[in-house]
Amino acid sequence: MGIMAASRPLSRFWEWGKNIVCVGRNYADHVREMRSAVLSEPVLFLKPSTAYAPEGSPILMPAYTRNLHHELELGVVMGKRCRAVPEAAAMDYVGGYALCLDMTARDVQDECKKKGLPWTLAKSFTASCPVSAFVPKEKIPDPHKLKLWLKVNGELRQEGETSSMIFSIPYIISYVSKIITLEEGDIILTGTPKGVGPVKENDEIEAGIHGLVSMRFKVEKPEY
Repeated sequence: MGIMAASRPLSRFWEWGKNIVCVGRNYADHVREMRSAVLSEPVLFLKPSTAYAPEGSPILMPAYTRNLHHELELGVVMGKRCRAVPEAAAMDYVGGYALCLDMTARDVQDECKKKGLPWTLAKSFTASCPVSAFVPKEKIPDPHKLKLWLKVNGELRQEGETSSMIFSIPYIISYVSKIITLEEGDIILTGTPKGVGPVKENDEIEAGIHGLVSMRFKVEKPEY
């Protein structure tokens, strides 16, 4: 293990990982609740690395939204550099997993969609990507057999099974890697199941991968 590797443990990927690549529309039930169309290819968008909010830090609600939504997602953390990999080899590049939230300013996103503009303002703001503790690959032999759940103030809001994904994880990794070179510590958010909904200031979000990891976050307004 080199000096660099020692100072950059995969278990703290959010401190040094560069790219957060998100997949939209990957669960049919969520596509239906959003009245969107299922597409033949994944929808991709990006978050900056300053979107990371590890446990212990708050989810920040941008001043420009009146309708902040939670979207619960399985994150796939890359264990090595990955460029144009075939689907059959894609899982070899996975280092582990984390539970993530894709916090979304829904009112802003609706405006962006109407105008045909990118979703950056709706999806990529500071602290828009809360993440759980890292789960090593060995603990998840099959990432398509997980149950995800999310509660707001103790009330169950989202529950989904990764077996319901439209595009599989190897397919997504291969697809993304043909467009964006992925590096060690990068993460791919694989889409949200149904049940997305609003949170407000002082709400507490708790979420988990059944039997593996859980996390909790408070929603706050930033100081500015």
